[in-house]
Amino acid sequence: MELGLYGIWTSFHAIGEENAPAAAKVAQDLGYGTFWVGGSPRLASLRPALEVTDSITVGTSIVNVWQYEPAELCAEFHALEADFPGRVIVGIGIGHPEATSEYEKPLTKMTGFLDGIAASPAPIPAERMIIAALGPRMLDLSGARSLGTIPYFTPPEHTGAARERLALPALVAPELAMVLDEDRPRAAATARRYAELYLGLANYTTNLKRFGFSDTDIAAGGSDRLMNTIVPQGSAAALAEHVAAHRAAGADHVCIQTLGGPGVPEADWAAMASALGLRRG
Repeated sequence: MELGLYGIWTSFHAIGEENAPAAAKVAQDLGYGTFWVGGSPRLASLRPALEVTDSITVGTSIVNVWQYEPAELCAEFHALEADFPGRVIVGIGIGHPEATSEYEKPLTKMTGFLDGIAASPAPIPAERMIIAALGPRMLDLSGARSLGTIPYFTPPEHTGAARERLALPALVAPELAMVLDEDRPRAAATARRYAELYLGLANYTTNLKRFGFSDTDIAAGGSDRLMNTIVPQGSAAALAEHVAAHRAAGADHVCIQTLGGPGVPEADWAAMASALGLRRG
């Protein structure tokens, strides 16, 4: 898959599903390589974004294995592939135990789901899937059974560990949320509002502790140190340095999520494209 060095990460909740086609077109025109849709969307819901673009890769980050049967996901992939060959990447994730009453061991569930895809009459090729992986064993699975990993809410140290663990050509494509706002108190408040959900989820907090953050960092809305690493704030130039930190740690692709108000944040995406040296299409 041609993901490019940088992609845009957003969700229907953030921009409005009706605005997704326009958002994908903006991302393509600004020079981003991939348009990622988060929030556990249905794969078929990517169609409108694909219809108005002609080159950008469009992917999920992620479809949730608890909300699909493998054969159903395969059928939706091939329906899109028939009309938009080579442009869809299926990001797959396990979700988190707080949201799923039937939650079982994540590795067991993901392995079974991938086995189901492989056994389908028309499987999704491994190189057209990418897995959201945090822990070592899920990272190993992502490298063995898919294009690589698309981790979320992680520091550059996790990117480095993932890169060290996954042999090339497996990809490491972390998401990085950021607040493009030079008003420090306002930007910090925006970052903490976003982070509140994730700091209450065990899979994310356990992973943060693997990489040097403590209970004190995680408590009370997150320490300044944690926020400045996981959800950096500031100018486009300053934020580009945080993107560069993930690239230096071994990221092949960085999924950029800008935080702020509702609707399509075209100005923020344009500012980051300029700071990253992207060329408009």
